[in-house]
Amino acid sequence: MHNIRQYQLPLQRYMAMMDLQEGNERLFYKLLIDNVEELLPIVYTPTVGEACQKYGSIFSRPQGLYISLKEKGKILEVLKNWPERSIQVIVVTDGERILGLGDLGCQGMGIPVGKLSLYTALGGVRPSACLPITLDVGTNNEELLNDEFYIGLRQRRVTGQEYADFLHEFMAAVKQNYGEKVLIQFEDFANHNAFDLLARYGTTHLVFNDDIQGTASVVLAGLVAALKLVGGTLAEHTYLFLGAGEAGTGIAELIALEMSRQTKTPIDECRKKIWLVDSKGLIVSTRKESLQHFKKPWAHEHEHVGNLLDAVNAIKPTVLIGTSGKGQTFTQEVVEAISSFNEMPIILALSNPTSQAECTAEQAYTWSKGRAVFATGSPFDPVEYNGKTHVPGQANNAYIFPGFGLGV
Repeated sequence: MHNIRQYQLPLQRYMAMMDLQEGNERLFYKLLIDNVEELLPIVYTPTVGEACQKYGSIFSRPQGLYISLKEKGKILEVLKNWPERSIQVIVVTDGERILGLGDLGCQGMGIPVGKLSLYTALGGVRPSACLPITLDVGTNNEELLNDEFYIGLRQRRVTGQEYADFLHEFMAAVKQNYGEKVLIQFEDFANHNAFDLLARYGTTHLVFNDDIQGTASVVLAGLVAALKLVGGTLAEHTYLFLGAGEAGTGIAELIALEMSRQTKTPIDECRKKIWLVDSKGLIVSTRKESLQHFKKPWAHEHEHVGNLLDAVNAIKPTVLIGTSGKGQTFTQEVVEAISSFNEMPIILALSNPTSQAECTAEQAYTWSKGRAVFATGSPFDPVEYNGKTHVPGQANNAYIFPGFGLGV
């Protein structure tokens, strides 16, 4: 720990930890378990985001298993090359939507590696039972395609039937090689694929999507805890989301399910308490025709509202949740508006890494005059406001998936 603390930059600490994981796995986990608060931001969000962006240039030894399009027809053989036989959990990505950073292609490997180290450090799953996989189906990131250090295929992403066939071969091979009981965690797939994969393989494989389901569980837990401070039941609050992708719609659906369970009301009724804003404004019924299928349940009766500030003023939410992947979108006007009609507004700026957070802890507490109940996806330091220290919560999936995986 003394040596790791000598490094000034988080990325240098990350590289030191990865070297340690390769060279002395037992010591790596001993350090991580004993210093979890200090090292979690290094091996996981936010530093892992920067590591993925620079993965090609900090690459020393490959971690995890890469399966590329060139190996179509031979995926089972590739899986058999992995030295460990009894795998219990696989975290797989195709790198198309890494955190809030977008398409990082093959360099998204940092995420499955980081997630699985938490299965061990926080869930106690044997490291040898964990398998990080990146499916290399190309990248649409021009910068990476032109980067001499990019480690993946230099081609545009394949889509449609070719993509579906490749994924299908992978899912079949995993089951054939590791049996019915291997848990597959889908990680950082783009929206259009994530929902399809979950629907397609939910009945045939043991699968979950951490971005849709893990995030939802953690945020619901956060809301249940926040209500102890703010008062009221889930159904008595009004929710407004910025961002209507996997995380946003996943959280919204779980809140509605729990509301329905508590009040014995049909879920369609409960959904009406929850509003979503996407890049085109508030999701309302007049837009239904043009919406992607996962947004349709959230299209309620309301006139068109073009931006977040107007939506806050129109809907008057008690809870504001950011899952947009866009930094600094909870502006001073937005936070002041929600604070003007709530004694204690619940504000969750969930996008990762820190650079993509909708607002910082300091902004949330300052603009709400210290009244916000606030949590973020990446860690923020405590903030002093008017002589009182506010400690922001961290609504991060690390609280869910290691224990969930262990339970499964």
